[in-house]
Parts: sequence; structure tokens; C-alpha cells
Amino acid sequence: MRNDELRHVRTDSVRVPDGPTVAVLAYTTALERRMIEDWLRSDELPTRYRLPARPEPLALDSRILAERLVGRTDDPLVLPVRVAWLPAERDGARRVRFSDVLALTNPRNPNLLLQKWLVRKGADRYRIVVAQPARLSELRAALEADDDEADERALARYVTRRAVVALERAERAVIGDRYKVPRLVAAQIMDSPAFRRRLDETAAEHGLSRAEVESRARSALDELVAVQSRLVTDLFSQAMRPLHSAAWTVHADDAGLRALRESNRRYSLVFLPSHRSYADAFVLGDILAANDFPGNHIMGGANLTFWPIGPVARRTGTVFIRRSFADDDVYKAALEEYFAFLLSKRFNLEWYFEGGRTRTGKLRPPRYGLLSYVANAIRRGRVEDAMLVPVSITYEGLAEVAAVAAEQTGATKKPEGLTWLVRYALNQRKRAGNVYVRFGEPISMRELLVTGGDPDLTPTPLMVPATAPDSEEHRALKRKALQKVAFEVAVGINCNTPVTVNCLVTLALLGVRDRSLTLEEVRAVVAPVRRYLDRRGVPQGGLHILDVEGGLEDVLSSLTHAGVVTTYAGGVEPVYSIQPGQHLVAAFYRNSGVHWFVNRSIMELAILHAHANPGDDPVRVAWEEAKNLRDLLKFEFFFPDRDTFESQMRDELAWLVPSWGDTLPTKEQALTGLVETGFFMSHRTLRSFFDAQLVVAERLAVRDPRLEVDRAAFLGECVAVGRQMLLQRRLHGPESVSSELFASALDLARNRGLLDRTEDSDSVRERRHAFAAELSDLAQRVALAESLDVSNRKVEA
Repeated sequence: MRNDELRHVRTDSVRVPDGPTVAVLAYTTALERRMIEDWLRSDELPTRYRLPARPEPLALDSRILAERLVGRTDDPLVLPVRVAWLPAERDGARRVRFSDVLALTNPRNPNLLLQKWLVRKGADRYRIVVAQPARLSELRAALEADDDEADERALARYVTRRAVVALERAERAVIGDRYKVPRLVAAQIMDSPAFRRRLDETAAEHGLSRAEVESRARSALDELVAVQSRLVTDLFSQAMRPLHSAAWTVHADDAGLRALRESNRRYSLVFLPSHRSYADAFVLGDILAANDFPGNHIMGGANLTFWPIGPVARRTGTVFIRRSFADDDVYKAALEEYFAFLLSKRFNLEWYFEGGRTRTGKLRPPRYGLLSYVANAIRRGRVEDAMLVPVSITYEGLAEVAAVAAEQTGATKKPEGLTWLVRYALNQRKRAGNVYVRFGEPISMRELLVTGGDPDLTPTPLMVPATAPDSEEHRALKRKALQKVAFEVAVGINCNTPVTVNCLVTLALLGVRDRSLTLEEVRAVVAPVRRYLDRRGVPQGGLHILDVEGGLEDVLSSLTHAGVVTTYAGGVEPVYSIQPGQHLVAAFYRNSGVHWFVNRSIMELAILHAHANPGDDPVRVAWEEAKNLRDLLKFEFFFPDRDTFESQMRDELAWLVPSWGDTLPTKEQALTGLVETGFFMSHRTLRSFFDAQLVVAERLAVRDPRLEVDRAAFLGECVAVGRQMLLQRRLHGPESVSSELFASALDLARNRGLLDRTEDSDSVRERRHAFAAELSDLAQRVALAESLDVSNRKVEA
């Protein structure tokens, strides 16, 4: 920007008024008003606003506009103007710093004395901002299109809101998109005709007065709406950055960010990251701010409302939502309207669709509640579309994993609070390696809902009766469409999650029991797995360090320093194993990339099953077993539909036997192909899940099917009995004794009807015993895979 343009920034297109111009002035001090009026009288005012006369100045106040503007018949051009104050430029950026606050100043909103000093100093610290103008008739027509019963006072409020929003947009041309913040949100929502109609319906349905419903709606919006502050945003990011910058080196996906920027020009972005750490929001927020993305509205839980995080986070865009509000239709209506408002104004959203941090290192099953609000905004025509952004955030090391692991064996979760925050901040001072942030391709939610068969968006085919909107069938179709949306997001996250060095090393060490490995033995396990990853083009995070002399030693040393691995160096050469009591922590790191090996592991076990039970058609036997294993693991991993799954398994076979072409290989060819790859994977990846299922199956087998299963008590029983089975060596390792894995296994049992309390209890008992027997046989097959593992034989040699 040239020096002669420093004081005036405009975003309006060239537009010569046919009539008078009214400048609506947004100011907080008499000095600001005088500065704007001087500018309106100066030669800096564009010529098109001087004809036929200089603009008439009016304060941007709905009461004044109601008296002096909206009743005019000469259809003036309404021109919003204000002064924007800027922080000093430091290191090429204009951001508020703590030194400014210590001086009792806010450079973005200076007091009168500071304003006078800044004006005397020169034009570098302020701009006269002019927003896109509009004719009064155009503003009236736009309001009447939404509310044909609006009066003059409503028009004055509407003009005020439009001017404020237009000035915010104009100011962002100066300060950057990262400071995009909503204004007058509650007022705009309460004035929305659609929302008022919904409140009327709610009042009638529950027999409440209109005044009471309106009061509750205002209260809900006051509780929900994030009051974003540019000052707090700058300071909060500076204060929280040490919580991750000291611990990790951040590697962001620049190509993914470029694709997102293009999508954000038209639609809201809904960021849906994996959730492994409390630091996730800070890491992602810093990356987006550094690339000048608007700040996300982060949907948060009530567990983080404690002082000082809660009040400060709310002023940086965090929306705290009640844990439970199923019976409060007014709150539900306010929340849904708030979502629709943010999406319609193209604000970006963010939440963790798993519902909480992962306890095992892999993705948890999705929660659909907040996704449904985005879907409803599209179904009801409030927005055309929203782009869902899968985000993978993968850490090489996490200090908080130890506490998460302890919760899986019965420890009580420590409540978040000030003491917790101090302890967390101290832990974050320890170096933990790298964090990798990758963005999936933006996904059109409308398109997913349509292809998923959402009845509100998909035309009913001819000769097919439409479902009634209130019918259970209609609701079931909508749920199914939403499940498809969540599945695609989960797949997008997994596809962009890299395999890290800690994932590979813990994969190697967890694969052996009660035994330490030398450096070369660890390398012998990792090498063929890396070749497999390279051939498949799997994303990798920092694996090149393993090619550097001393690289693997550094990784093992880092894990030893973190307390995950124990190193014995008193003999001829160092040997490494998982630190006692740290198997669940090690499994967390392994599981961050375990999904890349699931199909390979299923293929191994299916081939071994066909080899032992060939029948008349061993190939068909293998395919059926692969589908059965997929069904056993469907509560742990995200599998596509059966046809796509079969296609993926054929790809796995192609890696094993490249020459098989269009004809499936024999079981002998496939088994030979497995051995020749140099490794088996199923005992390293799936055993802990199958072992946990075995514990649940055996506990169900000895219970009376007529008795109800108390979930919490049953999971506690599984933890206790799982420890016993571990001591008896009936389970491979401590990573199988996990309340999270037991919970998924119990969900599987429920899905199979093994928790049904029917009159035919004998049938349920038989199916429970069959389930336990199936898993016992599977454990033996996993052990067979381990015995065939070439890399294991190298270890034993």
C-alpha cells in the first residue's frame, strides 16, 4: 500500500450514486467521529461520494437511524465508515503482545489518550475503513424478503447489523482473515423470522408463554455464543503456544491447506480432527492462524469451562455445549439456529467427532449429534453445503498417555482444573518429538447425504412410496445417511495418518512376550514392514531417520527416556523391551498406525484358516473367513461395504502373489507369498483386540443369560479376570487388559444378540459358548501366524 493510501481503505466497487449519500459512522470516541468527518470533508473522499453533495454523517445507532434514515423517501446510498486501529508492526506482523497489555493498552481499541498520541505519531497505526455501500431501498427489500412484516424499527436494526458486518469484512482486508469474528449474533438470531416461528411452535407444543420461551432462548444464546475478541485471540495464542512448541516440532500439510483455502471461498469448513491430546486445538489453531485462516468456532465440552481456560477460550471462539439437553427443546432450537447462523455466514467450525480423546491410540466410534445440526441446516435450505475436513493429528510422543492408559485398568480420571492445568503445562516442557498434521480432501456434506439416501434431500423414485417425515423408517434413513457421512470422515482421517517411528518400534517390541530384543533384532522386524509401507504408498512420518546411522538407537533412547521402553546395557550389547506397566502406553503409539495393517492381518488369518480347513473350495473358505473377521472387528475399525472390502483384499493378495492375475491363487501360493514377504502381522496388530474379546466372551459364557448385564460392573469384572488370565499366560500381553477394548467387545456381543434376555435362554447360552470357542480357536491361529513369522525366527536365531 502506498503512503498516500495509508489512512483510507475501501472495499466497495465503483458505484456512482444517483442520489444523496448518508455515511453511517461507527465510533467510540469524539476523536474518532471527528477523524471520520474530517475525512468526509477532505479530498481523500472518492469523487463518486461527493456528488451531488458531501455525505450526511449519522451515528451508527439503530435509534438514530430509525428517526433520521429509514423513513426517508429519497433512497440514499448508505455508506458505513469507521476507524480501525492497528498494533505496531513487529517482525512483519501486527499482533497484540503481552507488553501492550502490561502498559494497560489495547492497540486495537485504544483509549482516548492513546488515540490522540497515535494520531500525532502518524498514519501507520490507523486506517479509515469504508465498507460496501447499499441503497436504502435495497436494504429494505432484503429485509422484507426474510420478514414481510418488519416495521421501521426492525429495518433500523437490520441496517445497523448489515453495516457492522460490512465494516468487519472491510477491516479484514487490512488485518487479515484470521481475525474474522461474528458480531451481533444473538440479536440477529432473535430477529430471524424462521427462529421466531420455531419458538412459537415450541411454546404451543409445551403450553408455555411466548415471553417465557423467548427469555429461555435468549439465555441459551447468551450461554452458547462465543464472544470472540481479537485482543484475547492474540494473547491466548501466545500464552498457549509454549504448551506445544516446547514439546513438538510441528509438520503441517501445506498442499492440503491450499486446497482448503479454495473451498473456503464459497463454503464453511467444518474441521473434524482426530483427538489424541488436549493440545490438538492449539496445534491446529496455530497452523491455521499462520496461514491466515479465520479462527474456528470450536465446539467444546463443559469439562474445560474452569477458570481461566473457560472464560478465555470462549473469547477465542470456543462454544461450550451442555453435556445433556435432550428434554430442553428451547436450548436445542437455539443450538441448531446458532449452527445454521455460523454456517450461513461462512464461519468455520471445529470439533472432535469421536466425542473425546482416544484411549487406545486409534480412532474411536463417531458421535453423530453435532453432525446432525450441520445436516439439518442443509436439509432445511439454510445453507447450500458445508465442506467437512478430515484432519489427522499424530504425535510421536505424548506425556498424557500414561494417565489415559491408567484409566483403562480402573484408575479414576482426574478432573480438569487449575491444578491439572499447571501440572499439564509442566509436563509439556519435556521434548516429545514431532507432530504431524495432515488434511484430507474437503468432503461435500450435501453430496454425502444425497448418496447416502437421505430422504429429505433425495427425490423419491417413481412408483416408490415416500416415507412419512415423522415415521421411524424416515428417521432410520436419515440416521443411515449420517452414518455414511461419519464413515467417510473417519476414512479421510485414517488415510492421512502417517506411520511414525514410535509406531513401528512399539509394533516390534509388543510382538514378543517376556523377551528383550537387540538393536539388530528390532531392525529385522522393522525392515520388511517398511518395504511393505513403501510399496503401498502409505504416508510416513519421519521414518527416514531409521536410514541414518544411529537413527534407530535414537528412537529407542527417546522411548527409554519417556519411560515406555527399558534398556539393559550391562552385557555385551544393549537389549530393549517394553517397560513393565507401560504396555498400554506402547500400544497407544502402535495403534496410531495400526489401521494400515488390518487388511493384511485379516488376509493372513483367512489364508491360515483355509489351509487348515480347505473343504471343497479353499478359496471360498478364505473369502468367507475374511468377511467373518471383518465382522468381528467392525466395532474397532472402519470397514467399507462388502464389495469394496473384497476389492481391498484382492489388492492385498496382489501384493502377496503379483503373478496371480485374474485367477485367485491357491492357498499354497498365498501362504508361500506371505512367508516370502519376510513378516507376519496379525499377531502384532490384532491379538490384543481378539484377546480382549475372548475375556468378554468367556465372562458371558458363565453368566445366566436371563440376568441383565450391568455395563460398568461387567467391564470392571473383565479387567480383574483379564489380569488373572494374563498371569496364567492365557493372554499374550497386558495391552489386552483394557476397559476400552472390553467395551467394544461388549458392543459386539450386544450386536450379535448375546445380551438378549429372551425366554429361549438356552439358545443365547449356546451362542455365547460358541462365541468363546470361536475366539479361542482364533487365538491359536494367531499363535500359528507368530510361529511362521520370518522376522520372529530371525529374532530367535
